[in-house]
Amino acid sequence: MLRSCRIIHILSRHLSHFSKSKVRPILKSRVFCISCKMTEDSIKALKRPAADDPLVETEHEDKKLKTDQDEKKYPKKKVALLMAYSGKGYYGMQRNAKNSQFRTIEDELVAALVRAGCIPEGHGDDMKKMSFQRCARTDKGVSAAGQVVSLKVWMIENILDKINAHLPSHIRILGYKRVTGGFNSKNNCDARTYSYMLPTVSFSPKDYNQEDTSFRVSSETLQKVNHLCGLYKGTHNFHNFTSQKGPRDPSAKRYITHMSCGEPFVRQEAEFAVITVRGQSFMMHQIRKMIGLVIAVVKGYVDEGVIERSWGEEKVDIPKAPGLGLVLEKVHFDRYNKRFGGDGIHETLEWTDEEEAIAAFKDKHIYPSIVETELLEKSMVNWMATLYIHDFEATATGNQEHKDDDEDGNASD
Repeated sequence: MLRSCRIIHILSRHLSHFSKSKVRPILKSRVFCISCKMTEDSIKALKRPAADDPLVETEHEDKKLKTDQDEKKYPKKKVALLMAYSGKGYYGMQRNAKNSQFRTIEDELVAALVRAGCIPEGHGDDMKKMSFQRCARTDKGVSAAGQVVSLKVWMIENILDKINAHLPSHIRILGYKRVTGGFNSKNNCDARTYSYMLPTVSFSPKDYNQEDTSFRVSSETLQKVNHLCGLYKGTHNFHNFTSQKGPRDPSAKRYITHMSCGEPFVRQEAEFAVITVRGQSFMMHQIRKMIGLVIAVVKGYVDEGVIERSWGEEKVDIPKAPGLGLVLEKVHFDRYNKRFGGDGIHETLEWTDEEEAIAAFKDKHIYPSIVETELLEKSMVNWMATLYIHDFEATATGNQEHKDDDEDGNASD
């Protein structure tokens, strides 16, 4: 107690040295600061509405009502989109988030869907939220006339026109159909049909001038081509027609229902032909190797027995034809059509009404691109010049893996 009194006495002595004139400004300054603080707090209080302010609640309700109206106006439905595109200059169909610098067809499609208002902007980077699936993955440079993708979209007005307005002219959505909620374009696909357009000089003898655009294939040679194509029909072990698949891998067995070469035709003074192949599914490079082996046999590099030998367990060195001429023509949904096509709610996934548009797109964007690129860059001619280096009798060599494992695109489907 005495100690406290002493401290008070010392403090009062020190304070007595300050005049009233010195104390008064300090007090005024203190009052001013308190006043400023009160003014700032008052302004902030005026600017910040109360949590139960009816105006705030009204604005929140308006925003929610607007969103609900949009959802009601444009319901979200599962659809199948029919796509056609020229694959030149693209790194295949499927997006690759880790390598965004390599532009793909899906990059263009997703961007168009977002800009058209068909899907939320935030879902563009994760299309799984929209249940997105493509029917077939196509390799680098490969085109399509009948690709199908499935996803959930907002059913906006004039949906096709608005999507196409944000796509380049060489990529088009040609049609759409409502599908079941559980539809998956890849899993529900029963078969795929591809075509391969090539110059008929590919079927000339190996000692013939491969750059001679005046070459015309004979009917006898065309019959031989179709005979070789027919050998592929049925179920076979195609482990030699892709990379990273062993001979005892069950997934290497594939079922081919059709393969044939059509009548030749002339474009820009050069003769071309189209080989068509249909199967349940195809592995990476499978079709290109199937055609590459047919060409090698027709040209006389190896006898036709190599085709049957290639289905055995031994390794066979098979050349891979260029990707330029490969086109995804059509995808088939026979089981889905049989189950849901006649239920009175869903349509069959047949695109008969779009056939004219498909043909027009091919004539305008796909075939001219293949012809012009082939005549200018001579991809087939240059490839044929490498056929002699293939050892078709090779059985246990690693050379084939190095030739084919070039990672130049995605698996065909």
